[in-house]
Amino acid sequence: MARIPLDPPHTPLYRLTEWYSRGRFGTVADPAAAMGHNPRVLLTSVRQEMSLERWHALDPTLKDLATMAAAVTIGCSWCVDFGYWISTRKGTDPVKLRDVPRWRNSDRYTDLERQVLAYAEAVSATPPAATDEMVAGLRAHLSDAALVELTMMVAVENSRSRFNSALGLTSQGFRDRCEVPAATTPAS
Repeated sequence: MARIPLDPPHTPLYRLTEWYSRGRFGTVADPAAAMGHNPRVLLTSVRQEMSLERWHALDPTLKDLATMAAAVTIGCSWCVDFGYWISTRKGTDPVKLRDVPRWRNSDRYTDLERQVLAYAEAVSATPPAATDEMVAGLRAHLSDAALVELTMMVAVENSRSRFNSALGLTSQGFRDRCEVPAATTPAS
């Protein structure tokens, strides 16, 4: 259950956000409703999300796997469910997304995808556990621009997941299309 009411004041910005969210996602996303209590936070988040959609240095599948791994590591069920739904709509293999919580034991991933998943988990750890060796391994396959985008996408997903988890936002119906469990710790 959400720890904040999901019925914020109906400011013009929030009404526009409701209209957009319903049109794009079929419902008002709970994080947007929570942010609606602070229009500056909502506007900043909307601008950030619109900007993130224009980043294309990193392969989309790698980006989707990294953000899913971060959400699973944090344990944000809202992000896992929504991330699965939005990623599969963009064309990412649903089997790969479903296997993220158990990627170490899955034969679905390339070596590079495994490196990305390990890196996303390490960046999401508290404190972060990314190593020089991880970055060097990724640089062998990714441009510096793609590595920077990967790192920032994991950081952004950490922010999203921690915000949603702190406010008690959980799956709001995307779970109907998603059976990926959120894990609180990565498998060894």
